[in-house]
Amino acid sequence: MLKPITHKPPLACLPHDHSRCVSGALAEAEALCARDGVRLTALRKRVLELVWQSHKPLGAYDILAVLSEEDGRRAAPPTVYRALDFLLENGLVHRIASLNAFIGCTHPEHAHQGQFLICRSCHAAIELEQPKISSAIVAGAAEVGFSVESQTVEVVGLCTQCRKVA
Repeated sequence: MLKPITHKPPLACLPHDHSRCVSGALAEAEALCARDGVRLTALRKRVLELVWQSHKPLGAYDILAVLSEEDGRRAAPPTVYRALDFLLENGLVHRIASLNAFIGCTHPEHAHQGQFLICRSCHAAIELEQPKISSAIVAGAAEVGFSVESQTVEVVGLCTQCRKVA
């Protein structure tokens, strides 16, 4: 059984050892996939690694460009989309709809709704996990007879670093 994360990951917009974010995410993904009996192929793992290389959401075509550059031949878009679909289905990444991009999930050990703070200046995205926000959305929807199937909350503003500069 995997241990739940007991520490808060570093805020994306603050300086930190980002290689620890990447290596930790990959190790956790391998453990979760093994636990769930799903295959984390080399390509899926590489796509996850690319998504985690920055705290800025990454688009599918950005991933495709890197893979094509590394491979020396043109990677096919369906290949990248299938890898991203796998990562989404297994809770390893989130899709930020407003940016049509993907970000690594900081809490993949359990299912949850995505809540993101997105810096309009540097484009860093910080994942929140606030059950009260999810509960409020579900309760508000129920009041009008709406059944929530999934939710992603995207809040745009300025991160700490960008506020200092502004």
